[in-house]
Amino acid sequence: MNPPLADKIEMQNRLFAELSRMFGKEVPLYDKALLVNRECNRTVCTLLRERYIGFTMSSEQLDQTSSERHGAVRIGRPDEYRWVARFFAAFALEPHNYYNMSDVGTKSQPIVATAFRSILNPEHRVFCSLLQTDCFDAPTRARVDAVLNKRQVFSPAAQELVEKSERNGGLDWNDAHALIREGADRIFKWTGRAHDHQLYQDLCAAGFKIAADIACFDSHHLNHLTPNTFCMDLYTAAMKLCLEEMDAATFRAVASTALHRVLTSTDRDAMRLLFKHLSREEIEGFTLGNPAPESVTHLVDALAQRLEQDDLQLSTLNHSGFKDFTEGPSEDTPVLLRQDAYKALTEPVRFYESDGSVIAAVHTARFGEVEQRFYATTVKGRDLYDRCLEEAEAVKDQDPGLVRRDYAAFEAAYATPFAPFPKTLRGLLEQHLVYARYTVTPQGLAAAAASDVHTTDVNELVRLGFVQYEGLRYEDFLPVSAAGIVASNLNQYGTKARSAHKTAYTKAMLEEVMGRKIIEADAVYHGLHADSLWQVYEQLGILDRVPAAERAELERAIAAIPAVPAVPASSAQSVSPARVPAAGHASLTRQ
Repeated sequence: MNPPLADKIEMQNRLFAELSRMFGKEVPLYDKALLVNRECNRTVCTLLRERYIGFTMSSEQLDQTSSERHGAVRIGRPDEYRWVARFFAAFALEPHNYYNMSDVGTKSQPIVATAFRSILNPEHRVFCSLLQTDCFDAPTRARVDAVLNKRQVFSPAAQELVEKSERNGGLDWNDAHALIREGADRIFKWTGRAHDHQLYQDLCAAGFKIAADIACFDSHHLNHLTPNTFCMDLYTAAMKLCLEEMDAATFRAVASTALHRVLTSTDRDAMRLLFKHLSREEIEGFTLGNPAPESVTHLVDALAQRLEQDDLQLSTLNHSGFKDFTEGPSEDTPVLLRQDAYKALTEPVRFYESDGSVIAAVHTARFGEVEQRFYATTVKGRDLYDRCLEEAEAVKDQDPGLVRRDYAAFEAAYATPFAPFPKTLRGLLEQHLVYARYTVTPQGLAAAAASDVHTTDVNELVRLGFVQYEGLRYEDFLPVSAAGIVASNLNQYGTKARSAHKTAYTKAMLEEVMGRKIIEADAVYHGLHADSLWQVYEQLGILDRVPAAERAELERAIAAIPAVPAVPASSAQSVSPARVPAAGHASLTRQ
């Protein structure tokens, strides 16, 4: 009898745990940054315990909530990229969205990308870039291709395991552990070994540092492995204190402001967004408390004392400082995601040349990103975000030095363009700017039984207490924000193609490279949103009153939800099947 197949979601968790362990050994600053984030998250939880009586967070739960990761790897050849896609498929990580990073204005880089993650409720994701060598002039392209063609990142053993997973629909745990080891010990491991020092120098001098990082090294080394933070502004201030880029008095002021904002902005909807292990019923059961005026002061003092202990003196480690500002929306606008990072480290490397010589040098590429995720936007919401961001970036560019001279003034100026966004989930939903999952309340079921539901307007149904909602968290990436972080770490803000003919890169081209379709994440968000509305209308007995055009749009959105790959029963906690009569598609819900 064959051994049972390993749970792919558990495989995923173990893979990222091993990658985190590997990255921590390679980059001591990364492990310390995780510890800083854990202390900041613990502080947020302590404050919220005073705000929501009954809320608790054990050390184990904090570790689990803080274990979410997203990584980034850069690939040189199309055949390598296909192997990476097949590797991630063994862990139920599917390609989501197409990102053309060669077309993001002044922050452009010669790469295209997709992000590998689970379709539903992903805990982990990897942003995977492919170098576009035809951005270069013909001689440079020939040199890059010559170096890339000499390497083999996937061992025969790794290839055999991937193929076995494809044949059998998965791996047993012995093979699963072997494939995880291949990922952590070879495929994504930093070796410090490189080739063709002259090519490396020429690419960097020409403005193609990212190409040098991809082409000249032996492996698909991780560039970062990002944790999720509960409060971005608290974390960034803590890191700057530990790196001695912020004095203690300034830290206390910034941290106090950040925690007061946590108190005012963390309503029950935000609690559900932050703490996925809590059910709506548990959160609704918490009673509101009134934290004492001195609570924030005491928490800031305790955190400052913890950060000043010897094990968090990060200035003694190899580092290049922290970014000046956070990418994404303003701190009071809970859409999409905010990202920040400690800057890329300068690390020793050795170039093994074709003539047998070895050149000692340094390389700067690997950095320490952190993110805070908010709500997924509708098309209308994303259009508004893009307009607000463009205006905010223009404000920032008008006075580049303001962020260092007067951060509070910078923050206020950056926030002003985002004023059109409501600052609560309910407000965002009422203006149709974000996606949500709607469900009928007991009060709504009682009204339906009494034939006392007289509207199909979902916002009115919410106001009547017949329907409740939960915002859908954004699980993907922002090209401009990602490019901004990459650019700041490379100290190169964008590069121009050197080829006489500029290729128009498309999603279909990357799909052909991978041999698999890219999932449009917006179709999933929209489909979940539409699916929940359909069920609400049906359960309230008002589906026949919904205008025909709206019903047709709901059906189209539901039908566009991609099929979810089969998972073992123990992984199926995030998939709750339900009936959608007209569209005939399984409902995808978070419990």
